[in-house]
Amino acid sequence: MSRTSSEHDRRVAGRLAGKTALVVGAGSIGPGWGNGKATAVTFAREGAAVFCVDRDPAAAEETAKIITDEGGQAHAYAADATDERQSRDMVAACLELWGQIDILDNNVGIAEVGGVVDMQMSNWDRVMDVNVKAALLAMKHTIPHMASRGGGSIVNIASIAGTRWLGVSYAAYYASKAALLHLTRTSAVEYARHGVRVNAVSPGAMQTPMVEQDAGISGVDSANVEEMWAKRAALVPLGVGGEGWDVAWAALYLASDESRYVTGIDLVVDGGLSLKW
Repeated sequence: MSRTSSEHDRRVAGRLAGKTALVVGAGSIGPGWGNGKATAVTFAREGAAVFCVDRDPAAAEETAKIITDEGGQAHAYAADATDERQSRDMVAACLELWGQIDILDNNVGIAEVGGVVDMQMSNWDRVMDVNVKAALLAMKHTIPHMASRGGGSIVNIASIAGTRWLGVSYAAYYASKAALLHLTRTSAVEYARHGVRVNAVSPGAMQTPMVEQDAGISGVDSANVEEMWAKRAALVPLGVGGEGWDVAWAALYLASDESRYVTGIDLVVDGGLSLKW
């Protein structure tokens, strides 16, 4: 598999030049840079046309506008990724607009506090729908197209919670991220012969709008958010909390041709946190 001149040209123009990316969860739940928003913008800066999907139309529009204002190519689309009809229509709309999907980035995710004893079943179902079913549906409707074109790259955003206890009673979150990781591994094997690569990124202690919002729900007021970030960062061997950009750069590698021989991996982005006892 030697390098070709066209591959060299793409690298010069941008690592994703000529590619179309479907980013599910491309908005941000609040001010700042969530994983999906940072990833969508990073993909565009590297030359991809980005189909920005979010349940919140305004959030999708905000991300798309950032891209187009920078001279990139983007389209905003509102959809509930947990609904099969909407997921199918989302994929169809991207194909109708640009004719191809080279990259699928699954970014949606939520957490609900509760162990197996006190877990509300409605919360369990909601977490499983958002964290697992949404990715499953997007893959279901995208993989046939990718296979017909000879391949593509799928990046599922999981979490180190999928492999370990994080000190919080998050039964549904732990189980859902573990399920997403194994769905990634098994799908990578099943569709490898079609040229479809499936990989995961597992963030650790990130400083994102979603984490900040969840902290507010748990009683952390805005005056104490910086203190919360500092406490979380102190647990990380590198001594700093991660950002949405860290996840975006990892996703960029897995989306690009630079990872053409990589499939089925869990790329941990946690500053070494998961190495600790």
